[in-house]
Amino acid sequence: MQNQSPVHESATELIGMPPADSNITDLIVTSCADRPDAPVYAVRNGAGGWVDVHFTAFLTQVRAVAAGLIARGVQPGDRVGLFSPTSYAWAVLDQAVWFAGAVSVPIYETSSAHQVEHIVTDSGLRVVAVGSEELGERVAEAAGHAGVDVATFPLTDAGLAELAEAGAFVSDDAVEHARSLATLASPASIVYTSGTTGRPKGAVITHGNFVGAAINVLHFAREVVQWSPTTTSRTLLFLPLAHVLAHAVQVICLYARIQVAHSGSPATLLGDLASFHPTWLLAVPRVFEKVEAGIEAKAQKSGTGPIYAAAKRTAIEWSTAVDEAEFGDGPGPSALLRARRALFDRLVYRKIREALGGEVISCVSGASALSPELVHFFRGAGIPIVEGYGLTETTAPATVNIPGAHRVGTVGLPVAGVTVKIAEDGEILIRGPVVFDGYHGMPKASAEAMEDDFFRTGDIGALDEHGFLRITGRKKDVIITAGGKNVYPTPMEEALRQHRLIEHVVVVGENRPFVGALITLDAEAFTQWALDRELTLTPAEAATDPTVLASIQEAVDQVNAGVSRAESIRRFRILDHPFTEDSGHVTQSQKLKRAQVIEDHAEDVEALYRR
Repeated sequence: MQNQSPVHESATELIGMPPADSNITDLIVTSCADRPDAPVYAVRNGAGGWVDVHFTAFLTQVRAVAAGLIARGVQPGDRVGLFSPTSYAWAVLDQAVWFAGAVSVPIYETSSAHQVEHIVTDSGLRVVAVGSEELGERVAEAAGHAGVDVATFPLTDAGLAELAEAGAFVSDDAVEHARSLATLASPASIVYTSGTTGRPKGAVITHGNFVGAAINVLHFAREVVQWSPTTTSRTLLFLPLAHVLAHAVQVICLYARIQVAHSGSPATLLGDLASFHPTWLLAVPRVFEKVEAGIEAKAQKSGTGPIYAAAKRTAIEWSTAVDEAEFGDGPGPSALLRARRALFDRLVYRKIREALGGEVISCVSGASALSPELVHFFRGAGIPIVEGYGLTETTAPATVNIPGAHRVGTVGLPVAGVTVKIAEDGEILIRGPVVFDGYHGMPKASAEAMEDDFFRTGDIGALDEHGFLRITGRKKDVIITAGGKNVYPTPMEEALRQHRLIEHVVVVGENRPFVGALITLDAEAFTQWALDRELTLTPAEAATDPTVLASIQEAVDQVNAGVSRAESIRRFRILDHPFTEDSGHVTQSQKLKRAQVIEDHAEDVEALYRR
C-alpha cells in the first residue's frame, strides 16, 4: 500500500496546558470557583421534571463521597471500578475517585462475568461500585473465578449517601491531600478497549490526557457545543460512560460548565429528550440511522412516504450545495431549492427536531463512520451533525468537523494540540496531549503502538489539501483478492448499511476470485417492511425470499456503481440471525468483530464461492 494522501501531515496549534504538577481535580476546582452557581448537572425530580445541580453543590457531594472512599480504605493509586448504566451517580463517583487520589476503571454494564474477571485481574481491582444486585453478582462470580477478594457497594443515590456518611469523620485536609497527589503524568483511568480482535487491553488514560482534552478539544469545538464562559448549553448523555468518548465528554462538560443530564435506558430516551430539551447531542452513527429509519417507516405507514422521500432529497441537495459553496466548488442553494426546503421544514423537518427535544442546534457523531448522505440529510433538516475521529488511546476526538470548517465525508481537522500524519503505507498516526500512556502491564504492546511519539492507530486514511482527514478502513481489514487487488471493505459496508433492511454487513474476499458479502437484516425495520407488503416471513424464509433478495440487490448494485469491477460485490448471502454481543460478533461499543464473524460463518463464506 502506498500513501495516496495529497497532504502528509496536518496540525492545529495547542491552546495550552496547566502546570505539570496539577491534575483534573485542580481544573474542576478552578472552574467551579469561576462560576460556583453554574448548573452543571440536572437530575429527575420524581414528577417528570428536572432539578438543577449547581457546581458548588456537586463538588460538596464529590468531596463527601471521596471522604467515604478514604474511610473505606481506598488509598491513592488504588483502582476503583464503576460497573453501572449511565447516571448522575456515575458522574459523582467518577470525580470522587479522583478526589480520593485513586484511578477509575469503567466497566460496560453488558460485560459478562468472564470479561469482568479479566478486568479485575488485569487492573488489580479490589473495589467495584455496581448499579444493581445483578451486576454485583457478576462481580462476585468473576472474583470467585479469579481467586481474589473484591468489595462492592451500590452505585446509586442511596449508596453514595451511605458512602458519604461513612466519610463524615474524614477531615477536609485528608481529602485535599489525597486529591493533590496526582500530576498530569499520573494514571486517571484504565479504559479497556472493546476488543474486536483478541483480549481487551487496558489503555492507561492520564490526568494530562483528560486535561488536554478538556482545554483543547473544548476551545477548538466550542461552537459545536455552543459554549461560552457566560452561557449554559445542555446535553443529554445516553452513551455508556464506560466508553471513553462519553467519559471524556462528561469531563469536558464539567470543566466548561455545560449542563449534563443522563438517560440510562433506551426505554426512557425519547421522554428524556422531550422533557430536558438539550441544545446538542453526542451519539454514535447507529442512533442517527435508527432515527432516520424510524421516521421513514412512520411516513410509509401513514401514506406520506412520497412526501418524506421528497423532503429527504431536498435536504440532501440543499446541504450538498452548502458544502460546495463553503469550499468554492459551487454557488450554493438556488432560490427554488431554498423555497422547497422552507416548505418541507414546516411539513417534515420540524417534527424531526421536536423528536430530539425541539432545541437541538448540533450533534456530534463518533465511534464509527456515518454515511455522507445521512449527514447531508440531517443538516438539511436543521440538525447539523459533525463527525469526529478518535480511539480509546486518544482519550477523545483527535479530529472533528466544526462550523465554518465542515467537510461532509471527512472526520474533520486535528483538534488543538494534535498532529495527524499519514505514514507511507497509509496508516493514520496521531500525536498530542490526548494520546494515552500505554497499555496497562503490556510494555511490548505499548512500544509497538508508538512510532517515535506518534500513536499508530491501525486505521488507513488520507488528508485532503485543506487538512481534513478521511478514513478508508482498518489496516488489518484490507482484503487482498486472488487477483492481487486491495479492497477496503469498510466504505462498502457503511454504504450498504444505509439500506432500510440491512443491520450488519461483512465484506469478504481474502485470496478469493471476487468480493462477496454476508448480510443480516434489521429485525424492526424488516417487520414493518414485510407488513407494508402483506408478507409473512420467518427469518429463515426472509433470507431466501425473492422480494427481499431483490431489494438488497438494488442496494448492492448502487454500491457497485461506485467501485471498480474488481472491488464490486458479486454475490451476497443473507443470514437468518443477527450479530449481537451475546453471539460474540459485536463488541460492547457495537463494533463488528469481523474475524470472529468470518470464522464462525466459514460455511456461509464458502457458499458464496460455490459454482
